Amino acid sequence: MKKTALVIMAAGIGSRFGGGIKQLEPVGPNGEIIMDYSIHDALEAGFDRIIFVIRHDLEEDFKEVIGNRIEKIAPVTYAFQELSDVPEGFSVPADRKKPWGTGQAILSIRGLVEEPFLVINADDYYGKEVFRKIHTYMVEQMDVNAPVYDICMGGFILANTLSENGGVTRGVCEVGEGEILKRVTETYNIQKTADGMTATDKEGSPVSVQENQHVSMNMWGLTPGFVEELEKGFPEFLAGLKEGDVKSEYLLPTIIDQMIHDGRARVKLLETHDRWFGVTYREDKESVTESIRALIREGVYPEKLF
Repeated sequence: MKKTALVIMAAGIGSRFGGGIKQLEPVGPNGEIIMDYSIHDALEAGFDRIIFVIRHDLEEDFKEVIGNRIEKIAPVTYAFQELSDVPEGFSVPADRKKPWGTGQAILSIRGLVEEPFLVINADDYYGKEVFRKIHTYMVEQMDVNAPVYDICMGGFILANTLSENGGVTRGVCEVGEGEILKRVTETYNIQKTADGMTATDKEGSPVSVQENQHVSMNMWGLTPGFVEELEKGFPEFLAGLKEGDVKSEYLLPTIIDQMIHDGRARVKLLETHDRWFGVTYREDKESVTESIRALIREGVYPEKLF
């Protein structure tokens, strides 16, 4: 059977909320963090190994909280996303504080993958269904040698991905025949209000969204060759930055959307009805903890995961 890897992006420097590192906040009854549940679901679905993308300054805490534990149940590799990791001929703006986004996070695994891999965020709970669907697609259908990149993604229902504590950013999807993705648009400050759904574009102008639309939660099934595509595109992204821009990011949804537009990628959307939850705001932690407790009561997870 085709081997598969799970890549967990946990390097985001915006991870500090109220003084803690949100990816490492315990939410389970035995100190489990959200990542534990994703890893449990991925291994159960058939993924063979884990690659953690972290920062060097997070390494010690990360290994202590989760890495050393997971190494006992699955092969683990570390990749490091750093602000300073830019191609030759480019320099980091003096005022830039954050790494370069999810595209650079996956670029940091270059040389570490020879098999199809699934990318997820460290601080998102995705549910079991989508790991099974993506693993099945990657093993049974994904063509790693196709002339057009063969990609799959977890397609969540927007209403299942909202926070009660503020707006969220989602990749809003336009889907065509055969559940093939036509477009994914980063959409900001999405929330449900008394008057319905509200959202804005990157510039802050209002845009229309529907509760039943599909959205991307940065859950992409990719081929090993995709990393080379990121390597080619990163210098172009950096060269296109305006002077003084210290915030723009090299983002997977934007990169993949452009590849679809250029005819270089075909993305199969795999719908899931599981409810997402995550710790976007400090106030979210309580509801995440309660959601985990409910899943344990329903028998979805054992009280002690590993």
